[in-house]
Amino acid sequence: MSLRADSARVRARMVEAARARITAGDLDLPMNAIAKDAGVGVGTMYRHFASRQALLETVAADHYAALIDEARAAAENPDAAAGLSDLLRAVLRCQLTDAALAEVMALPRHECPETLELGSRLTAESRRVLERAREAGAIRPDVTGDDIRRLTCGVRYAVASGEGDPTAAADRYLDVVLRGLRP
Repeated sequence: MSLRADSARVRARMVEAARARITAGDLDLPMNAIAKDAGVGVGTMYRHFASRQALLETVAADHYAALIDEARAAAENPDAAAGLSDLLRAVLRCQLTDAALAEVMALPRHECPETLELGSRLTAESRRVLERAREAGAIRPDVTGDDIRRLTCGVRYAVASGEGDPTAAADRYLDVVLRGLRP
């Protein structure tokens, strides 16, 4: 469904207000406060976003879509093991730079039809990466896409919970995970 131009502008203001709160470290996303920040009434907020989760998923959509491109590139990498590593590194990098995406990826289910579609496309591309890695003997046969999702969410949490260089920690932890995924 396409929005009228004025409605699309209002929706964009609400998403930007939510993104600003997330960037400032507020993942609670209080709908009343976001409506106020965007200069709209709370009823308008709920007409566009039925819940906090729907708003969160909308804020994360751009990075979620970018992950599909990363997964597609990883699936086409001639070196299946490198493709798997590339995918995990891309997922972790996106989670570390976008707290909304990290929250959405940690959820067991999604609400928005757009997020469900993005999730299906990401799952399909990730499955290609995993199948190629299995065929090449680079990954254990029992590892699933959901295992990969949970592991990257866990590594993101581990990186965020410590001090020091997050890039070095992310690389180190992912190396440990990748070694553990081998047969």
